[in-house]
Amino acid sequence: MADEILRIEGVRKGFGGLLAVDGCSLSVQEGTIVGLIGPNGAGKSTLFDLISGFVSPDSGSIFFSGREIVGLPAYKIARLGLIRTFQIPRSLMRMTVLENMMLGGQNQVGENIFANIIRRGKVQAEEISIENKAVEILKFFDILRMQDEYAGSMSGGQKKMLEMARALMADPRLLLLDEPFAGLNPALSERLIEKVKKLRENGLTIMIIEHAIPYVLALSDELYVLNKGAILAKGRPDQVISDPRVFEAYLGAGPDAQP
Repeated sequence: MADEILRIEGVRKGFGGLLAVDGCSLSVQEGTIVGLIGPNGAGKSTLFDLISGFVSPDSGSIFFSGREIVGLPAYKIARLGLIRTFQIPRSLMRMTVLENMMLGGQNQVGENIFANIIRRGKVQAEEISIENKAVEILKFFDILRMQDEYAGSMSGGQKKMLEMARALMADPRLLLLDEPFAGLNPALSERLIEKVKKLRENGLTIMIIEHAIPYVLALSDELYVLNKGAILAKGRPDQVISDPRVFEAYLGAGPDAQP
């Protein structure tokens, strides 16, 4: 059995009078793809914010590789290997695609101003290594041809690819993908499915929020359904999607209900 890489226990988060996440508990096994679905406003993105440290829970615990990460700032959680993407890509539009990628490298020596003076050779060697890594990842996502173009000139789908590619620059152990298929045409979506499967084959653990149910079903080893901030159902995708409670959560009525 694979080791558990993420465990969430009784996490709650409210915003004013709204309880966005209500006693949520789940676990993710290393080397798997876990899907998280639910109707709009179910609390999915808020849960990702809590896991990645962008928001602190009101109560509950979150463990990454056995370590409690509640209270750690987002950048420290990222350095542990827990990386996320966002619904709306956050590329730096006036930088090239390659420059955006190189910003994603972690713990670069050149980030220290003194290193650029007293360790110039090491800084230059590291930049070459980071650039080579960026080129390989861009090639994997089939956007290497755009490396010298400004990120702002990319299409919405290409920006999604860049967002995921840049996340891989940080060498994640767990990658949280927030609606990676939103705005992609069917052909690009099918390509992205194959890319995500390949990443899992290479040992990456992935958790996906997605509204396009066929895509998340095609990828997930395990599926969770979030509704009104709480876990409604979990298990194998085929079992979960046939649960009448899930149908009702999405459509507001059981499958046999009369109009």
